[in-house]
Amino acid sequence: MDIPAEDLDLSFLYEIADGSEDFIVDSIAMFLDQTPQLLGGIATAINAQDWALAGQTAHKLKPNLGFFGMPWSQATIQEVEIACKHGGENPAEIIEKFNAITQVVNRNLIELNRIKIEKEANL
Repeated sequence: MDIPAEDLDLSFLYEIADGSEDFIVDSIAMFLDQTPQLLGGIATAINAQDWALAGQTAHKLKPNLGFFGMPWSQATIQEVEIACKHGGENPAEIIEKFNAITQVVNRNLIELNRIKIEKEANL
């Protein structure tokens, strides 16, 4: 599986923020809070082979990834969601894709936290 070197483009966030640094900081803070919880929920559900719950939680994460300009992660979490909703027929493939997403998103969480701290310092 080819994992992209970068999967983060905040241009949509900046566009809808319309110059509001507070909006950007608040949006990033919410993503930093919710995303690890959703990833943890998916991991727990996959480990328990609760494919329905894993699929539902992946579905909740998907729009957040799109909002933060992570097209590869968004497309891959959709593949995980669909595979889970089909009963987890290939658990090894689901786990491989989910682990790749987790790797990319965790890298992005570090970068988003850096951006948030930088912007908070200028508020």
